[in-house]
Amino acid sequence: MCGLVGILGKDPVNQALYDGLTVIQHRGQDAAGIMTSDGNRVYLRKDNGLVNDVFRTRHMVQLRGGMGVGHVRYPTAGSDSRAEAQPFYVNSPFGIALGHNGNLTNAEELRKELFVQDLRQLNTSSDSEILLNIFAHELRAALGESSLRASPQDLFTAASGVFRRCKGAYAVIVMVVGVGLMAFRDPCGIRPLVYGTKKEASGLSHIFASESVALDVLSYRLVGDIQPGEAVFVDLDSKVHRAVCAERTDNFPCIFEYVYLARPDSIIDEIPVYQTRIHMGQRLGQKLKNDWPEHDIDVVIPVPDTSRTAALEMAKVLKLPYREGFVKNRYIGRTFIMPGQAKRKKSVRQKLNAISSEFNGKNVLLVDDSIVRGTTSQKIIELAREAGASKVYFASAAPPVRYPNVYGIDMPSSTELIGNNRSTEEICREIGADKLIYQELGDLINAVRQCNREITEFDTSCFDGRYVTGDITPDYLRLVDHTRNDQAKLGPDNDLDISEVTEIQEKRA
Repeated sequence: MCGLVGILGKDPVNQALYDGLTVIQHRGQDAAGIMTSDGNRVYLRKDNGLVNDVFRTRHMVQLRGGMGVGHVRYPTAGSDSRAEAQPFYVNSPFGIALGHNGNLTNAEELRKELFVQDLRQLNTSSDSEILLNIFAHELRAALGESSLRASPQDLFTAASGVFRRCKGAYAVIVMVVGVGLMAFRDPCGIRPLVYGTKKEASGLSHIFASESVALDVLSYRLVGDIQPGEAVFVDLDSKVHRAVCAERTDNFPCIFEYVYLARPDSIIDEIPVYQTRIHMGQRLGQKLKNDWPEHDIDVVIPVPDTSRTAALEMAKVLKLPYREGFVKNRYIGRTFIMPGQAKRKKSVRQKLNAISSEFNGKNVLLVDDSIVRGTTSQKIIELAREAGASKVYFASAAPPVRYPNVYGIDMPSSTELIGNNRSTEEICREIGADKLIYQELGDLINAVRQCNREITEFDTSCFDGRYVTGDITPDYLRLVDHTRNDQAKLGPDNDLDISEVTEIQEKRA
């Protein structure tokens, strides 16, 4: 999960890119970067840290030009260096900067192709650098030997090459120096990407972003989503060119965006995120009412922040009081995207404090958006008991997360998922609840579809193990499990021998 913003206009875009990144900071707190261009040169600032830590006044004034790309990154294995921060840049053809949200599932095959066939050297372990070099190579091939200018068709041909070669999930913004700004989305539309415009005194300004909330804050009008397999190119004359460049497209938006990742005030694939969370709460409340009509719940309390909407709707359905039982420290990052169990456990205590009067002597229903590793849920239940709760029931607005996510969300290792190979009763005992209520997958899908009936399916792989790209094998999942779990992120010796890694990669190739 990362966040992207790209802007092209006549006025300087440095401040707008900065403001846009702060709005989507929830999508990545590990590193931030901005690259701009004045048509001739590029200007870059990127480093590890939050947006307001990475950029100072001295950096902002150096980011010149009316076109640029910004990125915020969440941590994965091999991304602890500032060199891994985005955007990435190559100087040929023209000079290309790229920001990427997602994960390439055939990254190792592509890495070998780039070196052996395309004669390109990679300097990092990031699949985003792979994607950039694939695009650059395909654009060079589309241009021919004598062309000094890139047409929209050249760029679309390059995007077609990316779609043909790259598998997995990717939302991409590309800045081509002296040419324009381009955005495209993988053929399954897994990761989100939206487009908007704004009329300014100097002319029309264009923006691409991971979420529509960035457009709202910057006063852009939402034109719509980049469609699966589509590329949208805006040239320096502000002309917009659109084309579907993938041979085959489907529409499988990631349903976890609506459960947790996206801000509630965003609209993704014409679906208001806030409204989906209302529906999730209504359906989960009705399920609890039907399955447990004689419950003894006294009060409904959300786990802040993403579960508030669902918790309020559950309280309405159950006709119970809704109370805020936890006070959140706003200066602690999202525990879901923190690397390492120890760091997540410690941060829960720093992040939340219970209001004893809302728990003392009561049977409380705690509502959260999901249960991933279970660490946070366990600690929150402990907090509720310490605050005097008689019984602690727990409800999840999402089904059990049982399978690794390979499309760019930081929960890839099955060994880290509390729902993997456990029943609801076993999970309940693990987290220490008196009762555990999960949303049904069908109810979750219908809660989201209720806002846009044209979308018939979603990527629900973390719940049902169905990988929509069709290329995920058990060998690949095993490789992911050993290279992206918490142990790998924190750096101790991994128990998978390097020869095993090579063997798995060769099988996929």
